[in-house]
Amino acid sequence: MLLFRWIVLLLLLAAVVSFMFYAGTGQARFRRFGLTILKWTLIAAFGFFAVLILERIA
Repeated sequence: MLLFRWIVLLLLLAAVVSFMFYAGTGQARFRRFGLTILKWTLIAAFGFFAVLILERIA
């Protein structure tokens, strides 16, 4: 569980850095990369929390 938290934190940090590069350079590829990282990080986090909730219910 601790490993998953660190992975999510590092992926969110990577998305923030990518958005900072986009703000600094204006290149759309950094924005697209940041949005892709953010999207998949949120999907993984929601899936993880769904499993936790289902474990508590069962």
